[in-house]
Amino acid sequence: MRNRYLIWMLLLLAGMLRTQAQTGGRFVYNFLNLSYSSRMMALGGNLISVRDDNPSLLLMNPSYISERHHNTLALNYTDYFMHTSAMSAVYSHTFPKAGSFAVGVQALAYGSFNGADETGIETGKFNAGDYALVIGWGRELSPHFSIGANLKTVFSHYGPYFSSGLAVDVAGSYFNDDKNLSLTLLAKNVGLQLCSYAPGNREMLPFDLQFAFSQRLKHVPIRYHITLHSLYRWNMNHYGYDNPFMEIDAISGELQYPSKFAQIADNFFRHIVFGIEIEPSKYFSFQLAYNHNIHQEMKVLSRKSMAGFSYGFQLNIKGIRFGFSRLHYAVGATPNCIDLAFNFDELAKNSKERKARKLERVTADGQ
Repeated sequence: MRNRYLIWMLLLLAGMLRTQAQTGGRFVYNFLNLSYSSRMMALGGNLISVRDDNPSLLLMNPSYISERHHNTLALNYTDYFMHTSAMSAVYSHTFPKAGSFAVGVQALAYGSFNGADETGIETGKFNAGDYALVIGWGRELSPHFSIGANLKTVFSHYGPYFSSGLAVDVAGSYFNDDKNLSLTLLAKNVGLQLCSYAPGNREMLPFDLQFAFSQRLKHVPIRYHITLHSLYRWNMNHYGYDNPFMEIDAISGELQYPSKFAQIADNFFRHIVFGIEIEPSKYFSFQLAYNHNIHQEMKVLSRKSMAGFSYGFQLNIKGIRFGFSRLHYAVGATPNCIDLAFNFDELAKNSKERKARKLERVTADGQ
């Protein structure tokens, strides 16, 4: 009964904040949708559902915050475009009675700019950036089901303009260790803008509803990932004169709309991200994914490109995890993502074992 109350409380909070967020216009704080994990970026840049000890995934999937992440730290850096860079840090700790928590920060720094007034007179340099403080909580309700939530306090400044907001991610996961299967449903960035850049102009947060599942094949060291995003809306495309990919009839000047089947198929696959993870050993894995929506939005008609493709690898050796990935947005726009994670309990255990082995060798040599 207590677990049922917890689920209803999370859903009620999400519904209240989502209702208030509808009063705005355009989306703000889109930096919350970025991947702050090399593994996530390598698998398409959206939610992934994996139940393991990787703490870098907790900023996206709070339902997997648990004891297996106790005393772990993950650091991430991504060089996006020009002087823009994204950074994050998350630490997880489990308390005997209160449960498992994660505390993290997310930041997107845009660099410095030359300011000018409406007449063109320079006013000096200014900086711009977006930041979020994240507090997450997770709980396992049964051997197969867990829930969690991330509360995010958001701050944004562009020179003299400032804004703040409040958002929450609510997630529930199902996992089956016998079948190596994991599923997650996530309501992301449910919230509201507390202080707008301009008075009286409150804007919406980039809400999303995502579903992800993965399964490791029984006799092959491969895990496949499928993620469904933007589930709250169907139409992911737009057709009109402002679409540079629309063909125009040379005689009539009318737009040549794709067939109904082509439109439905394109919209359907825009919602899906396909990925595979090759895991030849517990120390190394390689990821590869394709995001059809990114490919369609960023492709160039005059040449072929790898827009929408992403790849990366993970190394996990003695309590230290290193990850690297790349996601192709467009020609010349391929950010590199690096993260480093530490399991301090495992590092301390390995240190004690090394000291014990050294003591044994010294004792043996003395005899």
